[in-house]
Amino acid sequence: MQIGPHSIQPAVALAPMAGVTDKPFRQLVKRLGAGLAVSEMTLSDPRFWTTAKSRTRMDHAGEPDPISVQIAGTDPVALAEAARYNVDHGAQIIDINMGCPAKKVCNVLAGSALMRDPQLVGRILEAVVQAVNVPVTLKIRTGWDADNRNAPEIARIAEDAGIAALAVHGRTRDQHYTGLAEYDTIAQIKSLLRIPIIANGDIDSPQKAAFVLNTTKADAVMVGRAAQGRPWLLGQIAHFLATGESLPDPTLSEIRDILLAHLQALHAHYGEDSGVRIARKHLGWYAKDRPENAAFRAVVNRAQTAEEQLHLTRDYFDALAAGVAPDLPKAA
Repeated sequence: MQIGPHSIQPAVALAPMAGVTDKPFRQLVKRLGAGLAVSEMTLSDPRFWTTAKSRTRMDHAGEPDPISVQIAGTDPVALAEAARYNVDHGAQIIDINMGCPAKKVCNVLAGSALMRDPQLVGRILEAVVQAVNVPVTLKIRTGWDADNRNAPEIARIAEDAGIAALAVHGRTRDQHYTGLAEYDTIAQIKSLLRIPIIANGDIDSPQKAAFVLNTTKADAVMVGRAAQGRPWLLGQIAHFLATGESLPDPTLSEIRDILLAHLQALHAHYGEDSGVRIARKHLGWYAKDRPENAAFRAVVNRAQTAEEQLHLTRDYFDALAAGVAPDLPKAA
């Protein structure tokens, strides 16, 4: 898949997820085989650009190309300026958020709420495309609700505005993440447009990725929540799509090494205090399918230092790998 001058190989992308797809996670998923990893969204309001959180989000030093940064907002002028600002800070692809279903985003008419105003969508896309000299992509849903599935209309507007690629989550906004993703709308959009289409929604295995690509004829797949705690999934998908062979899941020792490297990257990126706190959700995701999950989380969530968090994690996975029940107290 080609996005402007960037060849996305393999055509497997990590979806932007607020509070998840930070630089350490993007670097990890790319290292394990993803072709593209989109950043968590950056607000278009310039008052937030100089906060500690935004400075951390805009840190792309050492990140493999291409660097894709998602922006969110509702005002064409502000979004255009946000696009320029992020390009100046390393973005090589600008992605516009029109898919987020969160109430706090939609209540200010951003995210998927924008799909209710196609004219505004057109003004936003034209303003951002004209503002920067890098490719601009767009992420949408199939519509606002079941009675307003207007993604094909929005897709045509996007192509006419110069959008370089379009990601479509196969749900309406009111579904949030419930029910089953519907791929017919994505297939319809693919049949109408010439630009690359990326299919998103419920892709949680290599076999499901192949099914979605075959059903929609999309140019790439995008994986979101299924990658939480399984950053190797995108590499497994890429391998299956290229060879038809299923890679085994990492061994417990391999998961330990992946997780420890991830924790160290989080500690380095955010600093020890914030890194330890932010790492807790990732630790829960890595262990979520283990019977000892509740006890493990109760222990690691009490860790106050990076050294303690790494030590507890190493001991837990070493015990599992050795076939020994981890020595963990009962969860409260």
